Amino acid sequence: MQHLIRTADFTKEEILEVFDDARMFLDMQSNEVLKGKIVVNLFFEDSTRTRSAFEMAAKRLGAQVISLDVGRSSRSKGETIFDTIANINAMQPDAITIRHSECGLPGSLVDHVDCPIINAGDGKHAHPTQALLDFFTIYEHFNGEVEGKKIAIIGDVKSSRVAGSNRRLLSRFGMDVCFVAPDCFKYEDSEFKQYDTLDEIIDEVDVVMSLRTQLERHDEVYFTSLTDYAKNYCITKDTFGDRDILLLHPGPVNRNIDISDEMLVDPRNKILEQVRNGVAVRMAILKKLIK
Repeated sequence: MQHLIRTADFTKEEILEVFDDARMFLDMQSNEVLKGKIVVNLFFEDSTRTRSAFEMAAKRLGAQVISLDVGRSSRSKGETIFDTIANINAMQPDAITIRHSECGLPGSLVDHVDCPIINAGDGKHAHPTQALLDFFTIYEHFNGEVEGKKIAIIGDVKSSRVAGSNRRLLSRFGMDVCFVAPDCFKYEDSEFKQYDTLDEIIDEVDVVMSLRTQLERHDEVYFTSLTDYAKNYCITKDTFGDRDILLLHPGPVNRNIDISDEMLVDPRNKILEQVRNGVAVRMAILKKLIK
């Protein structure tokens, strides 16, 4: 039995096989590959895109989906996460997706279940399915020629599980990963290059991934307002000019903070393509782990 807690749980060959399946699923046609299977979604944090993408993916494959509002039921009654998992596991689901604010929590549950666990995001640690769909979007755009391509991940990298998963995954496939952020949002210790502004490397990059500023994950107030932050870190037409650069964002986008309105309709922006790819990639992951 295999789980997906971090991108390293899949070999490079397995990732490319997932991409092969995802490519077939891009037509968004329903089939019955997982007919009769049951997928349980446990989201201890609010989510719109990830949760709906997992639900859509499972239903497109013919599986039944049970999404539990555990935040308002089990925890309010004093039940621990291990109690919750034990009870759900006793009902014999075929897979469990889980999002939790505690780093490492999904990985700590794998020895307590008899089905695959898929990490849908844990604290600041990892978000493997998001990284896989991000990489799939890049991989398809460059027709698989990603070796040596350079990506700048800009914004609140210190708080971002998306940045964490992408830096590990993309570098495995030979991409050059760097970060752009104000000092307060930088990694304290990083093997990857970090820059103060995108202007320093804009002429060198092939991909820019903007991130949401996650003020809720910080104990200090670093900016008087998000508008103050946006002065130096919002992606605008002036930022990109006429350069042939791919623009990504894991969502949700803070308009005119992360990315300007005009760049959200720019053809170099592939955010909605990421959303579509996210369903196809998660369909491929569910198929792989359950079948």
